[in-house]
Amino acid sequence: MTAFRFRLERVLEWRRTQLELEESRLQAQMRALMELDSERARVEAAGIRAEIEVRAWRPLAGSDLEALAAFRQHVIGVEKQIEARREEARRRLETQQAALLEARCRCELLERMKQRRRTEWQAAADRELEELAAESYLARLARAVT
Repeated sequence: MTAFRFRLERVLEWRRTQLELEESRLQAQMRALMELDSERARVEAAGIRAEIEVRAWRPLAGSDLEALAAFRQHVIGVEKQIEARREEARRRLETQQAALLEARCRCELLERMKQRRRTEWQAAADRELEELAAESYLARLARAVT
């Protein structure tokens, strides 16, 4: 009997490549989201540090408080920008997760098909081997009788 050959092997390899690509894209989206979280934390920490430093100044002038208030507004604006970018990144991540799921389903479908075909091939090979063994036994028995 011939060796097992899955006719859609090239398609399966293509699907595996697509799955790997989608996984790497998902990782990139996750990294982008984490970077935005880190950036927001840095901005927030800078705002807190500035407020702590200004409050520790002696003497504290009105212009210092005015500058601190302006800096707070700046930090709030930057945090809003980061949050908007984060929301967009989160949407892209969700879209990428859906694309990854779809690629995984397509790949698994072909994997199951390949496994089913291999099982069918193995059953056919086993039947052929049993028939060959039976014929050989009968031929040996016929030679022994004659």
